[in-house]
Amino acid sequence: MPALAATLLLGVLAPPLAAQGLRLPPVGAAAWQDEPARACAPVPSPSQFPGWQDLPLQTTIPDPFLPLAYTTLDNANGSSAPDFARAVMEGRAPGRVASPDEWYRCRRPEILRLLQEYQYGYYPDRAGEAVRATRSGNTVSIEVSAGGRTGRFSATLALPAGASAAKPAPVVINIGGMQNQPYLQAGIAVVGFDYTAVAPDSNAKTGAFWALYNGRDIGVLTAWAWGFHRTLDALNATVAEIDAARAAVTGCSRLGKAALAAGLLDERVALTMPMSSGIQGLGPYRYTSLSGQGETLENSKSGAPWWSSSGLGRFVNHAENLPFDAHTIAAALAPRALVIDQGTADPFVNSKGTSVIVYPAAKRVYEWLGVGDRIGVSVRGGGHCDLSGFTSVLPFVQKILLNQTISKDYDDLGSYGSPMTAAFPWATAIPEAP
Repeated sequence: MPALAATLLLGVLAPPLAAQGLRLPPVGAAAWQDEPARACAPVPSPSQFPGWQDLPLQTTIPDPFLPLAYTTLDNANGSSAPDFARAVMEGRAPGRVASPDEWYRCRRPEILRLLQEYQYGYYPDRAGEAVRATRSGNTVSIEVSAGGRTGRFSATLALPAGASAAKPAPVVINIGGMQNQPYLQAGIAVVGFDYTAVAPDSNAKTGAFWALYNGRDIGVLTAWAWGFHRTLDALNATVAEIDAARAAVTGCSRLGKAALAAGLLDERVALTMPMSSGIQGLGPYRYTSLSGQGETLENSKSGAPWWSSSGLGRFVNHAENLPFDAHTIAAALAPRALVIDQGTADPFVNSKGTSVIVYPAAKRVYEWLGVGDRIGVSVRGGGHCDLSGFTSVLPFVQKILLNQTISKDYDDLGSYGSPMTAAFPWATAIPEAP
C-alpha cells in the first residue's frame, strides 16, 4: 500500500499572545462581569523593564496579583525598602488586581510580557510565518518560511487504534521521548519532533528556528516551544486522525522547561505536562536548598546560558529580586490545564520546592479563577525523568483530553506532606471578586 502523502500550505499565522492581548473569556458566572473595567496598570516597553536594583528583595515567592508597576521600589512612599518588601510579599501593597476579569484582561498579558523580557526572550511574530507541512506515512515534514528564509524539521506520529478523520484522537506532543504505549491504549496519539533540528542545546545558531531568527536575544527554551507550535500547525493541516484542539505538550528536565514555555506561549495547548523541570521550569528560584544543594539561577545560567535570553542573566546573584517565580508561570496558564510530575528521588531540580511551594501557590490562583480542578501534581517515587512519571499523570491527561472521571487525587503531596504556606504569605489576602 503506498504511503499516504499530503501537502498543505498554511497561510499567515496568528500573532504571539503578547501582541494579541487577552483572548480568553472569563471563567464562571460572577457579578464582577457587570462591573466597570478598571484601567490596566502600565507595562514598560521592551528593554525598559526595571532591573534588580529597582525591585524589592523578596525572600518569599512574589504576589501574583500585584502588577509590576506597583512592585518597584519607587512605590515605597517613604517606607524603608525592607518594610515595603514585606508589604509586597504579604499582599498588602496597593494596586493588586481585584477580579478575574482584571486578571485575564490586564495581569495575565502583563505576565506574558514580563516573562519574555526577563526569561524567555520575545517570541517571534507569527504573522510573518508560513508553514508547509507534508505527510508521508507516520512522518510529517515541516517547513517554515519567514523573511525570505526557511527552516525545516520533522515529526513522527504514533496513532491509537481506531483513530480516523471521523473519530480523531487527542494528542500529546513530546520531545525527548516518552512512554507511548499506555497513551495509545488510552486512545491518545503521541507525536514527537526532532528538537535538535529546531535548535541545538548549545550556543550554536543552527537548526530551523535560528535559520529564521538568528541574531535575536531569544532563549533555546523558546525556540523549542516554537517547535511545539509549528508541529501543532502541521498536525492540524495534515493529520486528520488527530484532533489538534485537544493537544498536550510534555518533556522532561530541560525539555520540561521547554514544554512549559510551549504551553505558556500558545493558547491552543489544552494541557501542559512538565516533568522534573527545575529552574526556568517549575522549580522555584527561591528556596533552592529545600531539597539539598541543587539547581539554581546561577548554576543554570553558567552551565547552559543559552536556555534563556540575556534578561535572566541580569539577576544572577539577585534571584530574590525577581518580580516573579515559577508559580507565576504556572498561574498564567489558567484557565487551561496543568499537571506537574516530580520524583521524590530527584533533589537536584528541587522536587520538594515545586511540590510544596510552586504547585499550591499556583493552585490558589486557579481556585480564585474558578478552575481549581484543572491543575494537579503527581508526586511519585523514583528519580529524574523516570518513565513511570508518564503513567503517573495519565489519569489526569484522560480527565482533560478525554473528559473522563478519575479517582486519583492530584492534590496529594505524598511524602512531602503539606504545602509550605509560609513561602506565599500573600495567599492569606487573596482579592475577593466584587
